[in-house]
Amino acid sequence: MKIHDIPSDIREKVKKGVVIPAIPLALNPDRTFDEKHQSALIRYYFDAKVGGIAVGVHSTQFKIRDPEISLFEPVLSLASKAIDAHCNQKANLLKIAGICGKTEQALKEAMFAVENGYHAGLLSLAAFTNDDIGTMINHCEKIAEVMPIFGFYLQPSVGGRILPYAFWRKFVAIENVLAIKIAPFNRYQTFDVIRAVCDAGRENDIALYTGNDDNIVIDLLTEYKIQTGNSEKKVRIVGGLLGHWSVWTNKAVELLKQIHALTKNNSPILPQMLSLAQEITDANAAIFDAANNYAGCIPGIHEVLRRQGIFQGTWCLDENEVLSPGQTAEIDRVYSSYPHLNDDAFVSDNLERWLKP
Repeated sequence: MKIHDIPSDIREKVKKGVVIPAIPLALNPDRTFDEKHQSALIRYYFDAKVGGIAVGVHSTQFKIRDPEISLFEPVLSLASKAIDAHCNQKANLLKIAGICGKTEQALKEAMFAVENGYHAGLLSLAAFTNDDIGTMINHCEKIAEVMPIFGFYLQPSVGGRILPYAFWRKFVAIENVLAIKIAPFNRYQTFDVIRAVCDAGRENDIALYTGNDDNIVIDLLTEYKIQTGNSEKKVRIVGGLLGHWSVWTNKAVELLKQIHALTKNNSPILPQMLSLAQEITDANAAIFDAANNYAGCIPGIHEVLRRQGIFQGTWCLDENEVLSPGQTAEIDRVYSSYPHLNDDAFVSDNLERWLKP
C-alpha cells in the first residue's frame, strides 16, 4: 500500500493538519475488553470531528500484544469497523495502526493493519534500544514497503530512545513516509526532526504533527525558518497525534481550528494564547502524572473518561498500573482551574446515544 492509495480527501486533510487522538483501551472491571464503551469512545471522537484515530499505540497499552492477552487484533478490528460505520463521503478519517516490535513482529502487525483497512502505521522503535541507525532505517524501509508510515519520536521516559538528526535525515528519504509524530518532549530534539525534513527537501511531502503533550499550543503556533543551502524554508507543525487529545477532544478540535485561522492569516499571537498554552500544559501534567514520571499517564486518561461516563473505570491491563497518590486531587485542581478546557457538556448531551448498540 502506498500513500497515493489513501483517499485523496484524507491525504489533503492530513497535510493541512487535523486532530488525531491516540485511543485508550476500554476495559470491564475484570479487565476484559469492553466493546460497548470502546465503540462509544469512537463515536465521541467522530462527533467531535477529529481527522483521524490512532489505535494500538501507547495510550491503547502495549500489553495488548502480550500472548496471554491477545487483544491487538480484536481491538484494531473493532476500531476499524466502528470508524467505517460512522464515516461517509463527507467525513472520512485517517486510520492509523500502532506498529511495534522487531521487524518480524512489525511486518505481521503492518500486514494485519492493511488487511483491516488502516491507512498508515505509527512506527515505534522502542524495540531497537541499542541498535545502530542503519539497522533502524532498514527496519523502517521494510515496514514502508507494506504501508505508509507515520514516523514516531517517542520520549525516552515512556520507552522511546534518542533519535539524532542523522537518523531523521535518512528516515525522511524513505518514499512512503506520510507524516511524523514528534514527541520527544524536548525542543532540541523536536528541531532535529524539522531540520532533517527541510534539508531533505521533503517539507511539502511529509506532514509534521506534534506529540509533545507538554508543548502543544506553542508547537502549533510556531513557524520554523530553516536555512538549507542558500534558501530559507518556512514550515509548521500542522496538527497533533496526542494522548492528551484522547480526552476533551471536542475542545481540541476547536483549538486547532482557532490556531489554523491565526497562522493562515499571519495574525499576531495574543498573550491570551500563550496563557492558554500553559493552562493546557498544566492540565496535561495532572492527567499524564508528570510529577511521577508519567507512571499514572494511562489511568489519568481513563479517569477523565470515567468522570464523563465514556469509560466505566480506570482499569488497565496491568493491575499495578493505577492512579498515583495525589493524582486524583491534581485532576480535580485542573478541572476547577480551567473549566473552559473540558468538553463535559458536549459529552453529556451525546453520551446516551453513543452508548446505544
